[in-house]
Amino acid sequence: MRHGKKFNHLSRQTGHRKAMLANMACSLIEHKRINTTVAKAKALKQFVEPLITKSKEDTTHNRRIVFAYLRSKYAVTDLFRDVAAKVGDRPGGYTRIIKVGNRLGDNADMAMIELVDFNELYNGGKKEAKKSRSRRGGKAKGADTTAPAAPKAAPVAEAPVEEAPEAVVEAPVVETVAPEVETPQVEEAVPVAEAEEAPAAETETPTAEAEETPADDTEKKEDAE
Repeated sequence: MRHGKKFNHLSRQTGHRKAMLANMACSLIEHKRINTTVAKAKALKQFVEPLITKSKEDTTHNRRIVFAYLRSKYAVTDLFRDVAAKVGDRPGGYTRIIKVGNRLGDNADMAMIELVDFNELYNGGKKEAKKSRSRRGGKAKGADTTAPAAPKAAPVAEAPVEEAPEAVVEAPVVETVAPEVETPQVEEAVPVAEAEEAPAAETETPTAEAEETPADDTEKKEDAE
């Protein structure tokens, strides 16, 4: 039984463990995300986040402290130049651990650890925050070069502007009357009248003959007597 085990030793000696964590931290700073086991990812999170906090203040002292842990000048340069500009407004929690399943060989729990501000998918394209780097021999803070503000000018009263009515000119309207064309009317009533008189004349002739025949018969009878 191990008593007083404050952190995970990762089954390694002190020198081996520190070298491994420094190597993983350099890979994380360079590639912004790496795949490893869950136990190593948690140990790396505790190792690298204090170094990222140190990179927010770009001084020679902080660079030397970070270099003592990372042991790579290229990783230190990337950390203070690129990573610090992204995480300048974040108060902590610079890394994210996402579990990705189990490894095929020994069924170990695998995870991906990444820098939060470099994941454009989750952040939705967050813009980089510009950070000014401190330099030696800066300007004196006591010298104020601001000029006094000019007095405000009095408001000028505006005179009302009268608008002249616009003259409307109406154009005369010319009416054009089309000449009426009279069409000759054909007299169609004459044939109709003639057609009505013809049957009437025909009907009168038989009646007259019928009336004459009885009179002739009576005359013949009288002559015979």
